[in-house]
Amino acid sequence: MLQIQTELSRRAQPNAVLEKVFTSITKSPDSRHSEGLSKQLDWDVRKVQRWFRHRRNQDKPSTRTKFCESMWRFTFYLSIFTYGMRFLWQSPWMWDTRQCWYNYPYQVLTSGLYYYYVTELAFYWSLMFSQFTDIKRKDFLIMFIHHLATIGLISFSYVNNMLRVGSLVMCVHDASDFLLEAAKLANYAKYQRVCDVVFVIFGIIFFGTRLIIFPFWILNTTLFESWQIIGPYPSWWLFNFLLLVLQVLHIFWSYLIARIAFKAIVRGKVSKDDRSDIESSSEEETETSGKERLKSASPRGENGTNGHFGSKTWSQNHSEW
Repeated sequence: MLQIQTELSRRAQPNAVLEKVFTSITKSPDSRHSEGLSKQLDWDVRKVQRWFRHRRNQDKPSTRTKFCESMWRFTFYLSIFTYGMRFLWQSPWMWDTRQCWYNYPYQVLTSGLYYYYVTELAFYWSLMFSQFTDIKRKDFLIMFIHHLATIGLISFSYVNNMLRVGSLVMCVHDASDFLLEAAKLANYAKYQRVCDVVFVIFGIIFFGTRLIIFPFWILNTTLFESWQIIGPYPSWWLFNFLLLVLQVLHIFWSYLIARIAFKAIVRGKVSKDDRSDIESSSEEETETSGKERLKSASPRGENGTNGHFGSKTWSQNHSEW
């Protein structure tokens, strides 16, 4: 129904010399290396650059691959958020965060809370390992730090029986993640209007949960209410330090989202996703800039849309901010 097919990119012609350079030295040779290879092979420099571009494109993931990756994440985030909201809706500490600290650390671990924790921890461990095999992103290091901080927080809060406040942290983070994956799914399926609308909703919820609810609700209870009720203790410092690391990442990602939105408003489209897959070459940039100058006269931009996503831009986006 969605008609998402695997693209057949143009393959580079077999060449042992260039293949050895590609795999062992560099995937994007500079002008000096390109000239040296052109003399060695008796090829034109542009032909050498074209070969490397085609060879790089062979390794790029197809739209179907990215669609399947986003679908898996969307399914998990939506399922775990639904479960978390259903569980927390009946929990007193969701409505009164001071309940997170009463009778601490002698609080009962219910089966619902246990399954919630174990499922979230297993998923983020899977992301930690799959990050090395999934689509390469520019924010690889940031996401790696995010996964480490998340796993550390979940494990640390479980060991210290801080499961009540930990469940609130997980639910707040899950609230917007499935919407980002939904926007990418709509983009891969070429439903641009749906993609734009979902992204706007995602941006609103992301800013609301990460920049308002998290600092003024979660951090307020972990930093101040816990201090008043049970007082500081050694693990209190580490727990709050990890939460503050997450808040710094929230600000960084909010900046990226705001910059995308600003470009969309000013230019009518997003020229490049700040988290897109790593793929560029000097020749491609030259060709692209020429096309952009020709198309800049159109008020609707290259893809004929005034939305937050251009199909070229977000077809390369990641999961997980």
